[in-house]
Amino acid sequence: MNTKDAAYHTVHDYAGGSESLGPRVGISAAVLRNKVNPNNETHHLTFSEAQRIVDMTDDDRMLRAWAHARGFLLVKAPEGSDCDMSVLEAVVETGVAHGQWMQAIHSALADGKVDTSEVQAIKAAKRALQTAAATATQRVEGMVG
Repeated sequence: MNTKDAAYHTVHDYAGGSESLGPRVGISAAVLRNKVNPNNETHHLTFSEAQRIVDMTDDDRMLRAWAHARGFLLVKAPEGSDCDMSVLEAVVETGVAHGQWMQAIHSALADGKVDTSEVQAIKAAKRALQTAAATATQRVEGMVG
């Protein structure tokens, strides 16, 4: 997902959409709708507005899209829980992400041709797998005593 689509979905998926979110982040609902409209070239989110939206919505899609566009993985720091269950959850999430990556590859190869959208799906699944693996590793590192 690109940053424009991520901004659009972050705002529109928020309970009440721009009507509810706009006043909470100091932007009128109509202006916010224009700023996140991927087809609007005259209104744009500022960096500080994007930060306020992410903080208010607790939705990291814009941040993740920007990181991915720059070739980075976004890994959330653990919240201090170094228990066995958090490590187990992270390892299982890595297994699930691996399965989704393999499914994306399988689906792309099913008709004997691979198109650009299938490659993008494979890349997105790969990033999710890499993020999950990095998170699991980070959790294990947190157990070092």
